[in-house]
Amino acid sequence: MTDAPTLTQCAIGGLCPRCGAKTLFAGVIRFADNCSNCGLDYSSFNVGDGPAAILTMVIGGIIVLLAAVVELNWSPGLLVHAILWIPLATFLVVFSQRLAKAALLAIEYRRAAAEGRIKDRP
Repeated sequence: MTDAPTLTQCAIGGLCPRCGAKTLFAGVIRFADNCSNCGLDYSSFNVGDGPAAILTMVIGGIIVLLAAVVELNWSPGLLVHAILWIPLATFLVVFSQRLAKAALLAIEYRRAAAEGRIKDRP
């Protein structure tokens, strides 16, 4: 077994946080069920939808700002705006989602994060 990959390697390469195999994703942003190399169960991690909401809002704000700058400086037609901003926003959201989800899963694995439980009182 090789050394565990860094957080950056997991996020950028879609690597398993345990063995470093490129098995984290089964789709563009959908996790695989488990690592086909070492058997780590990815479904046991709870990454949630937090990255989706935050990244969409941040990237949406950036796209709106850029669109306003382009409109105020060059006043292109609506079609030019659609051609520029729809693909750019889609690419940025999907790419950043992939990075954020992989990084969060790797952090959960490294920290052995688990669902919180309340201990029974004696």
